[in-house]
Amino acid sequence: MKKLLLGVFLLALACGAMADEVPFNQAKFDQARAAGQPVVVYFHADWCPTCRVQQPIVARLAVEPQLKAVTIFEADFDTETALEKTLKVGQQSTFVVFSHGHEVARSTGQTQEPAIREILQKAL
Repeated sequence: MKKLLLGVFLLALACGAMADEVPFNQAKFDQARAAGQPVVVYFHADWCPTCRVQQPIVARLAVEPQLKAVTIFEADFDTETALEKTLKVGQQSTFVVFSHGHEVARSTGQTQEPAIREILQKAL
């Protein structure tokens, strides 16, 4: 019984840890920006080798205590074409960072964890 409870607790903890990394949703994005919340839109593509390097790094960073306040919206580069035009994104593997409702930084093609951490922290 203790193992079962521990398993349920760990599963709930893991699900909560991943809550900061969510699929892009225009309404939720607009709401978060309007509220001045720290937000990052990460444009990725499944076929992109750079994105494949970035994704596990983003997943690790999203659960770090100092970045838990940042909502990371994952936008599919192949399907979110209207968003790409709005944010003027021309390439996958791009991070667009918002703080207090305004864009404060962006980065494309970065694969080094310290540099990705630094770009995400700009949302805070």
